[in-house]
Amino acid sequence: METLAPFRLAPFFSPRVWGRPNLRPWFPETGTTELVGEAWLTGPESLIETGPFTGRTLASVVAEHPAALLNPSHFDPTAPEFPLLIKLLFPNDKLSVQVHPDDAHAQAIGQPRGKTECWYVLEAEPGASVALGLKPNVTLEALAASAADNTMEDLIEQVPVSVGDMVFVDAGTIHAIGPGVVLLETQQTSDTTYRLYDYGRPRPLHLEDGLKVLRTHTDAGKVTPQSFAQQNGTPAFTRLIAQKYFTVDRINIPASTTAELPYKPGLSSCLITLSGTGTLHTDAGSVELQPSKAVLIPSTSTNLRVESTEPLALVLCTEPA
Repeated sequence: METLAPFRLAPFFSPRVWGRPNLRPWFPETGTTELVGEAWLTGPESLIETGPFTGRTLASVVAEHPAALLNPSHFDPTAPEFPLLIKLLFPNDKLSVQVHPDDAHAQAIGQPRGKTECWYVLEAEPGASVALGLKPNVTLEALAASAADNTMEDLIEQVPVSVGDMVFVDAGTIHAIGPGVVLLETQQTSDTTYRLYDYGRPRPLHLEDGLKVLRTHTDAGKVTPQSFAQQNGTPAFTRLIAQKYFTVDRINIPASTTAELPYKPGLSSCLITLSGTGTLHTDAGSVELQPSKAVLIPSTSTNLRVESTEPLALVLCTEPA
């Protein structure tokens, strides 16, 4: 079986009307004067910046080497794609009130998958909150009417958030994000969004399509983390969320330490460095870890270990078996 070394990706910066003029301290430069709302760490257009595939897009390399990079039981051989889209979100204004389709609704319109996601709160100003789910007894009819009289926000629950919170947003959940936070979003690789309300901004709305996929009751909400103790060479870590489409773990590694990752071979995985520097080693090769960047871990990787040069804060995102 083909084996590949892990490789690091350069973020793809996505302009948004609700974004920020700069993303410091997370990124010193974005390469654009536009407002940037999202940094796609594992986007299809993200460029590889280490190893033999340097300069190529993630999408092109996954298409050529799916068996070495992906969970072999999950990908579509006719259109292989890395299944986890990891983003950093930088709202400087309110995002639209929106909803995403589930797999069935997405496939009915020709898309490969829906969009279930989660948000890990990295920064939060005092009083920060996210809009998540309908208030009790709100009907779809009432929601549709609220779009016309500008009262939709009044029908959505406001969930206070603080640093370290994990919020689950399953497909079909009405939601919105406001300013005052920085979020690490893990989601199914999809960009299908139905905008229900946009505070009068001149962007198209998708109310009819959105109401078709919206559910009045979902499992969205804050998730209680699960702590795992140090075991053999694996450091203590926190399981932030374990759902159908992704598992997300937070791992802190002290300086000048070599530690194994809580990783299972054969799965589609990536490692995000929040802070610190070090090196990820595998039997097929090594790659330097840099803050605010993702490293894609080939599914054929074995003997994963991280060597830290300074304290490392890592997030391991995996598509479950």
